[in-house]
Formats: sequence, structure tokens, C-alpha cells
Amino acid sequence: FDPMFFDITPREALTMDPQQRLLLEVAWEALENAGIAPDSLVKSKTGVFVGITSYDYAMHIQDQLQLEEFDTYIGTGNALNSIAGRLSYVLGLQGASVALDTACSSSLVTLHLACMHLRLDLCDMALAAGVNLIISPATMVTLSRAKMLAVDGRCKTFDANADGYGRGEGCGVVVLKRLSDAVANGDAIWAVVRGSAVNHDGPSSGLTVPNGQAQQALYREALSNAKVTPDQVRYIEAHGTG
Repeated sequence: FDPMFFDITPREALTMDPQQRLLLEVAWEALENAGIAPDSLVKSKTGVFVGITSYDYAMHIQDQLQLEEFDTYIGTGNALNSIAGRLSYVLGLQGASVALDTACSSSLVTLHLACMHLRLDLCDMALAAGVNLIISPATMVTLSRAKMLAVDGRCKTFDANADGYGRGEGCGVVVLKRLSDAVANGDAIWAVVRGSAVNHDGPSSGLTVPNGQAQQALYREALSNAKVTPDQVRYIEAHGTG
């Protein structure tokens, strides 16, 4: 990671959440993969939607520094809202810039919001992303005490031996356009998002406990929005905790 490449001072880089650094790198790679020159996006109506839920590095910084050592860079380097704002700033984008935390579904909800903005002509292009790094043991301890983590650290979804899930790290960024615009521009099209939907379980037996009926309603809504029938779906990705 070369902070100077992204116009970041050495002091800024020193106190910056590694999740911000990782997102900058992967977003740049995503644009390269899409054949889009980043400098061509300056002042464009391009939206940024980032799913992020962990703030481990901020906790680490608080443990390592005295209050008199805190400066403005620690704020901008660790606030979750800054992760989307910094990407918009570095690329000179003038569309919506949103950091979103809906726990495990964060990156999928950013994709949903990005598609909505495109369909409503609120932006001409969008970067939808998710990023997560495990830096502090604190969250692991909390999840372990809630009995959410598998003893062997592996997901065994739909298996009789399922005993929790395993956390992962990484970053993903997709470059989104309206299909008509992508075709007109001769862009490489890797996939088409036909429809999406978001809801909440509402009343259930506990804050973290799924509501089967609400989830069934969500599947039906997503299929309806996509104008496809269940038998046309050939692949399903399911989260281990659900």
C-alpha cells in the first residue's frame, strides 16, 4: 500500500484503519478490471456504497494511545463513515457516499442500495463494496461467549453437526451500471442483477433469532422483483448463522 499514491500523508496512513487501505486498493483494481480509467470519473455522478461492520483497529488505537496523542487523523482514519467518504474523495466522485452496517448482510444491502440509486437515476455508476478485517480478539470473544462460533472455526450449514460459524476476512468491490449504459459503452458485463429485496425479521424469539415467515416473504419479493420463478434459480448462497 503506497499512501502517497492515494494522496495520504504518512501520519494519516499510520493511524488509518487497514480496512480503509484495503478498500482503496480493491476499488482501484475493480475499476481496472472494468476497463475504466479512475481519473475519468472525477466530478461524475458515481455513488459509493460500502458495507462495513468491524471497528477493531479503532479499539486497538484507543488501547495504545493516550488521549493527548489523539488527533484529527485518528478520527478520519477510523470512523466507519470515512471509509466511503475517503474513496469518493480520492476518486473525485460526486454521487451518494454511504457506509452501511447491517451486520452479516452489509455487502448485499450495499448492492441493493446501489442498484436502487441506478434505477432511480440518482447516479450514473456505482461502486458497491464490503470489507472486513479481524484485528482485535474482542469481537471473537464476544461471539464465542454468545455461542455463535463453531468450535473448529468452520461453517457446516444445513449439516446436523452445525455448531456455529467461522468468521472471514476480505474485501470485494463491484462496478455497477444500468444495463443499457453498459451495452452502449461496450463494457465487459460479468453479470446482470435482475432484482433484489431487503427486509427485517421483526418479531421473533430473540434479537439474533431468524423469523422463517419473514425470510420466506423476502425470497418471494426478490423473485418477484427479478421476474424469475424459483425453478430458474440455479445457485443459492446461505449464511452460516441463518
